[in-house]
Amino acid sequence: MRLSAFQDAFVEALYDPEGGCLGLPTEQPGFTVYRNTVMKGAVDALLANFPTVERLVGRTWLGAVAAIHGRRSVPVDARLLYHGSEFPGFLDHFEHAQALPYLGNVARLDLLWTQCHTAVDQPGIDVTRIASLARERLASLKLTPRAAARWVWFADQPVFSIWRHNREGLQMPEQLDWHGEGALLVRSGGAVSWQALDIGGCAFLDACAIGQPLAQAAQHASDIQPSLDILELLTRLVRADVFAATDPS
Repeated sequence: MRLSAFQDAFVEALYDPEGGCLGLPTEQPGFTVYRNTVMKGAVDALLANFPTVERLVGRTWLGAVAAIHGRRSVPVDARLLYHGSEFPGFLDHFEHAQALPYLGNVARLDLLWTQCHTAVDQPGIDVTRIASLARERLASLKLTPRAAARWVWFADQPVFSIWRHNREGLQMPEQLDWHGEGALLVRSGGAVSWQALDIGGCAFLDACAIGQPLAQAAQHASDIQPSLDILELLTRLVRADVFAATDPS
């Protein structure tokens, strides 16, 4: 057997005891211990990477689901901090999670937190220098979101409220308005912070991320949300350290 074929068969045997193992001695006690250790690592990684999901469903339920997911989605990175990129989609379609239709989106926010936490460091924007620009130059300025900034809009669910209350260990309100919500997560000064972001704010950052100049991005956001206060939005985003350093010359 070629080495590559052996390695593929070995991984298959670890995650699928019922699969074809090409003659590997998988019934030996040593292999069983190794398999259990690998699976426990994958389960523990999911529990650690999705703490808000755990708070909603409990450690026992999430551990059982993580084991099912682990047999279907082999970790592709030895750094288990990155394990679970497919978990939100898995929860969307998992039969026993349908009573909580927002669970996959809560997992997406946990995943965004990890992405912010592990993103490369980048210097932030020089506010003083930007503020000195002439109005015409400011309109053509391109603001690029930092790698440590993530945002998302959930059109039909109050996912950010659900996620925030559980992430912060707060009591959920008795009545929760069921409407769309957005979220902004940013790592600044070594810590990840979060805040609500409306649809216009998400649209503005989407436009900035694809390189649209400030005036065009602002117009795009205003078209989507006519009531949007662009100045207030920009102030919040700058204070949150969303934008990377840029050369306005």
